[in-house]
Amino acid sequence: MQRRPVLAIDIGGTKTLSALVDGDRVVAQRRVETAREGGPQAWLDAVAASIADWSGRYAAAGIAVTGRIAGGRWSALNPAILPVPDGYPLVEVLTERLKVPVTAVNDAQAAAWGEYRFGAGQGTDMVFLTVSTGVGGGLVLGGRLLTGRSGLAGHVGRILTDLSAGEQRLEDIAAGSALARSAAGSGRWSGPPALLAAARGGDPEAEALVDGAVRPLVRAARTLQMLIDPDCFVIGGGLGLAEGFLDRLRRQAAGLPPHYRPEFRAAALGAEAGLIGVADLVDL
Repeated sequence: MQRRPVLAIDIGGTKTLSALVDGDRVVAQRRVETAREGGPQAWLDAVAASIADWSGRYAAAGIAVTGRIAGGRWSALNPAILPVPDGYPLVEVLTERLKVPVTAVNDAQAAAWGEYRFGAGQGTDMVFLTVSTGVGGGLVLGGRLLTGRSGLAGHVGRILTDLSAGEQRLEDIAAGSALARSAAGSGRWSGPPALLAAARGGDPEAEALVDGAVRPLVRAARTLQMLIDPDCFVIGGGLGLAEGFLDRLRRQAAGLPPHYRPEFRAAALGAEAGLIGVADLVDL
């Protein structure tokens, strides 16, 4: 009997993707906007409506979400990205709705696994960093995805960077939301895409603002290099994969001694990394 694809769902801060995944191949995909204030029930309602005609085409499901997953329950780490109530019974609710077994994992952890299995980090000890609205991460060491005691492993964006600034975290200064604030504060650019384009064109103010996000990311990578010594850092996310951003990371790291200079690679699976990763983690 031919194996049916896995239903993979990826709920992010701005969009929700659903896909039928067979190995490393996305067979079909649907997208809906994530209505931030709707809450988990509304987000799952939107998913169910968008894939209603897929009933019977999958035997199991995997869901990747921003925030923390522990014991099948979903909690927000940064409610500014998605205001998830603490301990929402995600696996239980989705299993009842879909009538198939469900696996749940953090979205950056899922993407890390996808890149390890099929993308830029195949066969390596690797750190995945997604730089988007926030900053997320995942660790694959010794062929194993690390989730940790409480599901927190890899949440690089929550690392404290400056206690004098009221427990400032990495994603407060290095994510797309931080660049959006910088662009708005300058009065010169409409948002991160315009700011990045100006930086690529050599505008000194734009370059300084973008490098203000790049430098703390490189410092965090250097710290992780010293701590776990991975083979590479795979960079994903809308900002991380924006034209010129990876080159800036590499230039900032170029002056570090070779033995603790991070090797940065572009994610190979793009926006599908989380879908492919969580599908592969499903136990069929």
